[in-house]
Amino acid sequence: MSERVKVFLDTSVLIAANDIDHERHADSRPLLAAATQENCACGVHSLAETYANLSIVKGGRQQRPETAFRLVEQIAGRMMVVALDPEEYLTAIGDAAKLRIAGGTIYDALFLKCARKVGAQRIYTLNARHFKLVAPDLAGRIVTP
Repeated sequence: MSERVKVFLDTSVLIAANDIDHERHADSRPLLAAATQENCACGVHSLAETYANLSIVKGGRQQRPETAFRLVEQIAGRMMVVALDPEEYLTAIGDAAKLRIAGGTIYDALFLKCARKVGAQRIYTLNARHFKLVAPDLAGRIVTP
């Protein structure tokens, strides 16, 4: 995939943008509102993670599953959704292993691999510290809304 996008949105930002009770909603919502297929991307796994988080009660307002699904459909329609092929997945996992990245932080590594794939100029996440540990070379591009 040779396309370059300006912005890559992590799941944490997508959740905050869609949950009006989230403490980072006001900061995250404009990023999603400005997203287009040409300037914004997210990882395909973000669709499932966003649905899972929006459809359960976890400090914020629970969405009915049908509503959570519609929100995820809107996300997928607004921006480029990036998938990794099996070789890219294995490379990302191998790179994480070399950095001694363990546990759920592997998902951050996979999202960063997606962001690299589309040449994202800015990577927005509410987990900037973890992202920078996984990809120190991208630290200048990783920001919190």
